[in-house]
Amino acid sequence: MKKTWQEKLKDSKDLPKVVTLKKEAQAHWHGKTMAIPAPLEVNKIMASVPKGKLITIDVIRQKIAQKHKTDIGCPLTTGIFSWIAAHAAEEAKVEGKKQITPWWRTLKSDGSLNEKYPGGAENQGKLLQKEGHQIIQKGKKVKVLNFEKALAKV
Repeated sequence: MKKTWQEKLKDSKDLPKVVTLKKEAQAHWHGKTMAIPAPLEVNKIMASVPKGKLITIDVIRQKIAQKHKTDIGCPLTTGIFSWIAAHAAEEAKVEGKKQITPWWRTLKSDGSLNEKYPGGAENQGKLLQKEGHQIIQKGKKVKVLNFEKALAKV
């Protein structure tokens, strides 16, 4: 039977862990050590963002790196786990839960909305507009105008 989003969120897969990067990867990522977070770690950071504020995947990665005393947080798993957290929150909402992770406040690193989140960028944009953010089209990307000014201090 297929796992629910909430089950995926709780499945740590032996994470978090810290890895030492190979030479080529060190040059690419500009660091020697990388923290690979557990899904619930990413969710916890996302859940800490207050109404009216925003966070980016890069800020989440920085928080993970700080917590584990590494040079960087893994960009791939952080992105995947934010996606899982978003879908798990929506699943919980459908089940009637009132307190869910405000996933819509998590943006891509450049301030753009995430098509992979529940309902795509359109739904994320609507939820952000309800919290007072202005959404703009910039080329092919949909972004939050001046998102940097609304970044949370988490």
